[in-house]
Amino acid sequence: MTVAPILAHGIGGRSDLPVPLWLAQYGAVTALVVSFVVLITFWKTPRLEAGAAGAGRPLPAWLQRLVDARATRVGLRALGLLLAGATVVVAALGPNSSAVNPAPTWVYVWFWVGLVPASILLGPVWRLLNPLRTLSAGLARLARDPEPRPMPPWLGYWPAAAGLAVFAWLELVYLYRDEPFTLLVFFILYGTVQLWAGFLYGQDWYARGDPFEVYSSLLGSLSPFGRRDDGRLVLRNPLAGLAGLKAEPGLVAVVCVLLGSTAFDGLSRTQGWNNLIIDAGPLQNALLGTVGLLVMIAVVAVTFEVATRASERFRRRGDAGELDRRFVHSLVPILVGYTVAHYFSLFVFQGQAGYILVSDPFDRGWDLFGTADWKINLLLVSTTAIAVVQVCSIVTGHVLGVVVAHDRAVATFRGRDTLRGQYPLLVTMVFYTLGGIALLLGT
Repeated sequence: MTVAPILAHGIGGRSDLPVPLWLAQYGAVTALVVSFVVLITFWKTPRLEAGAAGAGRPLPAWLQRLVDARATRVGLRALGLLLAGATVVVAALGPNSSAVNPAPTWVYVWFWVGLVPASILLGPVWRLLNPLRTLSAGLARLARDPEPRPMPPWLGYWPAAAGLAVFAWLELVYLYRDEPFTLLVFFILYGTVQLWAGFLYGQDWYARGDPFEVYSSLLGSLSPFGRRDDGRLVLRNPLAGLAGLKAEPGLVAVVCVLLGSTAFDGLSRTQGWNNLIIDAGPLQNALLGTVGLLVMIAVVAVTFEVATRASERFRRRGDAGELDRRFVHSLVPILVGYTVAHYFSLFVFQGQAGYILVSDPFDRGWDLFGTADWKINLLLVSTTAIAVVQVCSIVTGHVLGVVVAHDRAVATFRGRDTLRGQYPLLVTMVFYTLGGIALLLGT
């Protein structure tokens, strides 16, 4: 049984919006500006900042005990090892084709895309499942390792930013990205680097240096579930959780890599880009893709840096901290909006291959779960519905970004300068909105 791979992200619906592109952009910018006007009129004092310290409604004690139980933690660690082990085995021993081997779908769709809703709904789930944490702890015990070295403060999230850039290149640029052998090589290199760093710095490494755990934790800051400072599990305002995100060195780079790579994903599916690479050989294609990816990351980084520096002169006296770090949390809802827009259709359609192919992962003619003869249902969601989800997710992400940026602004800028201090960020978000919709729906 073979399933035609659909690993080109965002299939369908790119030009099927029931309104013209210009009207979609006009409506999106209008929503953004109206939201900003409402905020500056009625939102005069910080509201999310006050809830960032862990306030929320306590959840039932039995749920707290269940979540914190040793059996729960051990079970999740075992599940993470089982899932990772199964993926590696299938990638190594199964056929080297994503049409019959489910490993690429499991990695690129179920894991990479599925990590977004899982983390937003439940919190930083990968921290609990991460098999490398489990392996690292086991190796440390076997080696009777002394106290690990402290991580240099300047290192921050920079290793995670570099790891995410490498994975983005693999996913979006490398021509043979959907081959299981490619994934197997990536697993070996990635696992070796992470385990070596984990051996040096201990478990603290993974919270800063593991790109996937950092990504999950970043998204988990938007979860309605969180913990107070005393460790109590609470139901909270997700935006207050986002406001509590601690900005450390490299966090801005992490967000810019994620946003820029998603923007490149949209660019790479436009007619203009396809015309550019249509006659390119493998090496030239890789070079063009690498340059394109770096340029899109740089565009996000430069525009955000220019906006925050332009706002610098309006901040309160005595207010400390770099503004790009202070406001980077406002880009997280935008990142989520872009991610949903770009990967929604991939998850809906290609995600089906993950359970269809699992019945015969080694192409031996098996039908372990009775799904071997199933086919991907391409009519599950219409192209118009996909386009509507794409635009709505981008607009919603930007509106929420304006909300959290405004809340931080009224705590950062001087009285009458509060409004002027936000203009550069608003202009940047309008630019992101127009560009994001154009890349998704344009040709």
